[in-house]
Formats: sequence, structure tokens, C-alpha cells
Amino acid sequence: MRLFDIADVIRSKNSGPYELTFDIIFKDFETFNKIVKANIINKSMFSKLYSIKEEDILDIVNFEPAKAIKITIIRPICSGDLGERDVYGAQQHYPLLNFEFNL
Repeated sequence: MRLFDIADVIRSKNSGPYELTFDIIFKDFETFNKIVKANIINKSMFSKLYSIKEEDILDIVNFEPAKAIKITIIRPICSGDLGERDVYGAQQHYPLLNFEFNL
């Protein structure tokens, strides 16, 4: 199963110049609850998917009222710094789109 197939929204954005936030909003509460209960979205999975250290993942929040999961990480390169290619952080969600897992 791909995350893209069960989520209405998968996006990334700046959470200030030094952090990125990823939002995954699921199509229904049943799917959201299954993903949360199975602990599919966790620091280990995310660090492997993005090739970052688990310590660089600041928080993973399961927000039930919105059937959403929010992940906040330290930006690998500060927004606007030399070599940074996505000043708004809006193009960093791509690896999540094709993330596959068994549920």
C-alpha cells in the first residue's frame, strides 16, 4: 500500500527558517487510526526515508481531530542559505508520496 493512495493531503512547508514540517491528512478516521495504531509513521521510518538522523526529527504528532500526522524536522540547510534549493520547503514531501508499507 502507498501512502499516496490513502491520504488526501501530503505536503511539506517551512516551520521557520531552520525547520521543515510535513503534513499527512488521511481520507478517513478509520485509516488514520489504523496507521497510528500500527505505528507506521515513526522516527525510524522517517529517518530512513529522508536519510537523516532520528535526532533531527523534532516531533511526530498524531492529531486526531484532523485525521492528520505532522512531522517536524531540522532543515538540512537553512532556508535561503547558499546551496538551498527550496526556500519555502514546499517540495520536500515527494519521498512520502511513494512510501510503501503493509497494513
